[in-house]
Amino acid sequence: MANESTQQRFTDRAAVVTGAASGIGRAVALRLASEGARVFAVDINADGLAETAAQAKEVSGQIVPRVADLRSHDECFAVVQEAVAEFGRLDVLGNVAGVLRVGHVTEQSEATYRHLFAVNTDAYFFLAQAAIPHLLETRGNIVNIASNSGLMGGAYTVAYCMTKGAVVQLTKALAMEFMKRKIRINAIAPGSTATNIMQGVEFPEDAEWDLIMRYSTPHRRPATPAQIAGLFAFVASDEGLNVHGAILSSDAGMTAG
Repeated sequence: MANESTQQRFTDRAAVVTGAASGIGRAVALRLASEGARVFAVDINADGLAETAAQAKEVSGQIVPRVADLRSHDECFAVVQEAVAEFGRLDVLGNVAGVLRVGHVTEQSEATYRHLFAVNTDAYFFLAQAAIPHLLETRGNIVNIASNSGLMGGAYTVAYCMTKGAVVQLTKALAMEFMKRKIRINAIAPGSTATNIMQGVEFPEDAEWDLIMRYSTPHRRPATPAQIAGLFAFVASDEGLNVHGAILSSDAGMTAG
């Protein structure tokens, strides 16, 4: 498998990974499992989670699927509580789940706006709230998936950019609050990545494509989910012990200048 590793950096460790039914979330769940982790794989897509669990049979770790709607505060807390009950500990929280909507900012509905924030930002906050007491016990860590869209503006994706900018600040603020405690909080900010997040996305008919291309098309190859998962595994492992409060860009140089 592309995201399988011969390393065993997560033996006897437990992780919660959201968005695990596809894309980066699936790749992260499988990568951690391949390195020995027991993974509580969370997503709203039951069929996708079943496929992730099926693929996990090829690796050395364990994946327990959990269907959840993370727009709910109570569901976020329930996910963490169930993961700890299942594995007896929690070492890694991977906030990966995300959604994208595009369109003219003046035409975006309140429902769409609230949905973006509920999935991309609120869930990250509530899961962190629930997980931190357990992560402090294990000297664990949180890895949030932000985006290059949280570091630069994007036409027709105003609300999405806002949510990912909030993830950047969530990461930095948490890192400051727990600077003196044995926990690490970091984020990865991917650029264009070969996932299904763009599936069904249609830009406005009158969209100015030169503006879209400025933040969505890298000069180098887009990343694969497996590449982002490899960076995630490094940051979440003991090899990343000196990485705290970092926003690690993996965007083929899109935010370099």
